[in-house]
Amino acid sequence: MSILFKNCKLLLRSETPDGSPAYRAEDGFLGVDGKIIDYIGTQRPEKEYGEEKDMGGNLLMPGLANAHGHAAMTLVRGVGSDLSLQDWLFGSIVPIEDRMTPEQVVFGTQYAILEMLACGTTVYADMYSFPVECAQAAAESGIKANIPRPLICFDPQMEADDCDRIQETPAMFRAIDGMGDGRVLADFCMHSEYLTTEKTVRRYAELCKEFGARMQVHLSETKKEHDECIARHGLTPMAYFEKLGVLDNPTYAAHCVWCTDADLDIAAKHGVTIAHNATSNLKLGSGFAPIPQALKKGIRIALGTDGCASNNNLNLWEEMHLAAIVHKGHTGDPTVVSPHQVLDMATRNGCLAMGRTNSGVLEEGRDADLICVDLNALHMQPALDIPALLVYSAQGSDVLMTMVDGKILYEKGEFLTLDKEYVMKGFKKSCEELLGI
Repeated sequence: MSILFKNCKLLLRSETPDGSPAYRAEDGFLGVDGKIIDYIGTQRPEKEYGEEKDMGGNLLMPGLANAHGHAAMTLVRGVGSDLSLQDWLFGSIVPIEDRMTPEQVVFGTQYAILEMLACGTTVYADMYSFPVECAQAAAESGIKANIPRPLICFDPQMEADDCDRIQETPAMFRAIDGMGDGRVLADFCMHSEYLTTEKTVRRYAELCKEFGARMQVHLSETKKEHDECIARHGLTPMAYFEKLGVLDNPTYAAHCVWCTDADLDIAAKHGVTIAHNATSNLKLGSGFAPIPQALKKGIRIALGTDGCASNNNLNLWEEMHLAAIVHKGHTGDPTVVSPHQVLDMATRNGCLAMGRTNSGVLEEGRDADLICVDLNALHMQPALDIPALLVYSAQGSDVLMTMVDGKILYEKGEFLTLDKEYVMKGFKKSCEELLGI
């Protein structure tokens, strides 16, 4: 299948002499053949395509990458609002999650995928129960996803090889990795320092290295977590994970709100990506991640929504908006965190963190993971500075089309690979069973 997109603007990326990202929008044509972008240019290509789509002067740009979330938490959206992380997690969320069945989690995941596709997300990183079932749901939808089984262990006396989650990981990894014609990748993941033990962390890090996999982790999300790790180990969470070999793997760390300057140096040394979750950090009162400082040290920053119960949506446009403005207000410096840097966070950087080296940029030869954004919406005119417009003005509802690997999954309110009514029916039934509503 081949498609030529015409009458559109293209969001293209370049770099300044110092290596900073620079985005621009140009009128042009974009051709897709199979899964790949095979033409970008200002002139109509000589090649004939099977289909032509007139985009009405709207913008084609790379799909968004959600680098941290818990997809099936759509099932508990709104539960435990206005609580601290510890009270919210252990007092409100965990008791419900303990009752979840695989079927309920699948419906929660499918519902999340509907929400993400409608907002232009083409790849997401998950962290939840029943990973094989979640991976199958992602594969069937056509979206790209990185799926792990989070390591959790509370018993400091337990030997690592006796931990059931470590025992199950190799088979789980082999079952998931490459699902959906390669769109689904398996990751390793440890929930956090405070829900694991030194023995299991060390062994799990070794196992990740043996598989050549990526590692996801929650890190320094709250001051309580950060300070209690120092009290237990004499090390910050970042230094603790470095000591145990976790950061010897390609790692993306969610939150990093309370990271010190020394922690950021460790992250830079090991090439750790920070998955910035601005909405969740603000809603839970966790604080302000040191993103401007991290950028100065050359640390890659991606964006994540976190789960629905701590956000409360999966709209990466809100994360882009907040990532651009919250640090200006916090530092008193309007020049920090530019729209160009935020666009990198929302696209290319998230893809790189998840091992998606051929996605995240509109270029010939890249995967055709792209979206169309309405430039004719009332709040999108005049379109004087499109990179700034995307970060400061655009809404998730401005997404007109979402394509993954050359296949349109969502277009103008219609989902082409998921049965929306079926998913919503199963989702509502699951919510009734879990929440009594």
